[in-house]
Amino acid sequence: MADREGAPPRAWQRMLSGRRLDLLDPSPFDIEIGDIAHGLARVARWNGQTSGDHAFSVAQHSLLVEEIFSAIFAGASPADRLAALLHDAAEYVIGDMISPFKSAVGGGYKEVELRLQHAVHIRFGLPSSAHTSRGAIKRADQIAAYFEATELAGFSVAEAVRYFGRPRGISAGRFDFTPHSVKSVEKAFLKRFEGIEALRAKSL
Repeated sequence: MADREGAPPRAWQRMLSGRRLDLLDPSPFDIEIGDIAHGLARVARWNGQTSGDHAFSVAQHSLLVEEIFSAIFAGASPADRLAALLHDAAEYVIGDMISPFKSAVGGGYKEVELRLQHAVHIRFGLPSSAHTSRGAIKRADQIAAYFEATELAGFSVAEAVRYFGRPRGISAGRFDFTPHSVKSVEKAFLKRFEGIEALRAKSL
């Protein structure tokens, strides 16, 4: 919804936690995991063009990426696993823009996304966006995209291979691609976050 004509410029988003997050200059102090889980569970992947009774949300995608990442990099640290879970966290306020539209919009969107992601990393004590596991998380993300494309989004195998690459050493059969309800995914995301945080605490 657009602000009314003549209203003062606004670059912040009000969160249900009560936080007011400035999208152009985000403060880590205004980022809450409950807001992230709530928002990502309500953002649809693939612009909603997926099969099933529910949208396949960014929260469910994030859980899938962390699961794939942990499967192919079994020795990954809890911090790296948390980075995988939160790899799309910025989308809880800016949404999931599909790749073709990102290309059309250009660099401005990416700059906002990177600032938000950096603030998320600071908030949860993670290394910067250039952390050593970045390439590994990107690989897990592309594997997840391939599976989602072929299992849910109507892509042919040839199309999925062309845009996301062919997964190697891992099969779709071990993962759940059934889109689940908003509330159940939000709960699962928070539970996984808490589980990883517990592992982080033990490793200190």
